[in-house]
Amino acid sequence: MTRLAALIADEIRRSGPISVARYMELCLLHPDHGYYATRDPFGRAGDFVTAPEISQVFGELLGLFLGQCWMDQGGPAPFTLAEIGPGRGTLMEDARRAMRVVPGMAEAARLHLVEASPHLRSLQRARLGADLRHLDQVADLPDAPLYLLANEFLDALPIRQFQRVEAGWAERLIGLGEERLAFGLGPLMTLDLPGRPGEVIERCPPAEAVIRAVAGRIAAQGGVALFIDYGGWNGRGDTFQAVAGHRPVDPLAAPGEADLTAHVDFAPLAAAAHAAGCAAAMTTQGALLRDLGIGARAARLAASGDPGAIRAAERLTRGDEMGELFKALAIWPRGGPAPPGFGNPHRTDPADGGT
Repeated sequence: MTRLAALIADEIRRSGPISVARYMELCLLHPDHGYYATRDPFGRAGDFVTAPEISQVFGELLGLFLGQCWMDQGGPAPFTLAEIGPGRGTLMEDARRAMRVVPGMAEAARLHLVEASPHLRSLQRARLGADLRHLDQVADLPDAPLYLLANEFLDALPIRQFQRVEAGWAERLIGLGEERLAFGLGPLMTLDLPGRPGEVIERCPPAEAVIRAVAGRIAAQGGVALFIDYGGWNGRGDTFQAVAGHRPVDPLAAPGEADLTAHVDFAPLAAAAHAAGCAAAMTTQGALLRDLGIGARAARLAASGDPGAIRAAERLTRGDEMGELFKALAIWPRGGPAPPGFGNPHRTDPADGGT
């Protein structure tokens, strides 16, 4: 039993079974034993590889995406350049390098990173330099034009799970079995939701709070936000999962030793952005990167001596790899110009009830 498992077991003995959300909070962010507080999980030597680690083109294209949005909105100066959950700083490093081709943008940017892990903060500062400000939460972002990226951040926010039983709905909880942590159900709840017995739905209130805070600033001050993560639209089912050493593992087996995530449901997030006064639309990661020119950029890198550039681009865009599973949600001022990749008629506009 890990040290964190023992602490969780003690909490359950004192207060009763805990929600999946509480379990995720403890496993990921416990100050002494949490997953993100104790390690660098990214890359081949870690537990998983994210898109910025696969190819520099990913961050470069997102930097140019922000650059086009910044120019389309008149090039406000100064403005807040932000990333939520920036990992080792790889995405922001690549994005800022690409932004240098946009006249005046680099000089106008004020870099803010929302990061809870002291360990990752040190890695980010070493990579990106001292001219950045770390924030504890999204609500701390300045009241200024905001140009924001968030890649694989929402999936790690704590979720609550509810399971349909014959008599109604009950929250899925984590308690103590005979020798280890185990799932169980809480008391019946009044939830006005359709569902078949055994079906699970997930809700992520922290994600909606993040979107409201970001969209509120964009509606008032201008800017754009781009959230990329795996998930779907009006998702249902149990998507709670754990990864360690690039393999799926039992999420209850070794608390604090594996990454815990769940698929993102973008429908309520788009609705939250719309309610805050913004436009919002969703597309797939593959479609967005193709619209931003990943094919041409990868071909240039390959011609200049990068033999893996084409394969990396395929991994990011192909439907049987990351291209369809990962979605991109853009948020921008209502009535303003749509961001690159989100202006075509076939794009889903959640405010209009698309699917």
